[in-house]
Amino acid sequence: MSLFRASIAACRFVVPKSRLLASQSVQARTYADGGMPLTFASPAETFFDKVDVKQVDVPSYSGNFGILPHHVPALAVIKPGVVTVFTNEGDAQKFFVSSGTITINEDSSVQVLAEAAVPVDRLDAQACREGLAKAQQAVTAAATDEARAGSADRSGSARGTRQGRRLKPLKKARPIGNKLHSITGVHCKNKV
Repeated sequence: MSLFRASIAACRFVVPKSRLLASQSVQARTYADGGMPLTFASPAETFFDKVDVKQVDVPSYSGNFGILPHHVPALAVIKPGVVTVFTNEGDAQKFFVSSGTITINEDSSVQVLAEAAVPVDRLDAQACREGLAKAQQAVTAAATDEARAGSADRSGSARGTRQGRRLKPLKKARPIGNKLHSITGVHCKNKV
């Protein structure tokens, strides 16, 4: 019986100490702590190359969202609009992007690859208005649906440049002859 009592007394001593040691070894996860290396580039220019930032806000076809350190891994397609980068110094840098992709990795690194990107402070409002007017004239003057779809896509990008956003593209392809045409002018064989 005394051996049984001794083992219970030992358990009463060991179990609380092991719990204390286990709780000390586990660190609390705070989502705003830690670095988030950002690589943000277009074919013409690299804006950030593995620079730690606080937050990145991006427009995507699944909705606008913000990225903080320790964000879940994700892939998204960027729609035309404004990407905002909040640096560790507290500055907010804004860039207009025409389209691209964003990759969020497990190690909190983020890659923004844009087809075209320009800092918002470099944009000329008058040139954007002229580009939009020219693209809209091309849409009305287009003779075929294919040409009209391509012009509409360019008009949407010009409108996004001016307003920092773009109209949503058509979701459905429409039959024209023996082919299906989407808003981007991509042809698919009609399987009907």
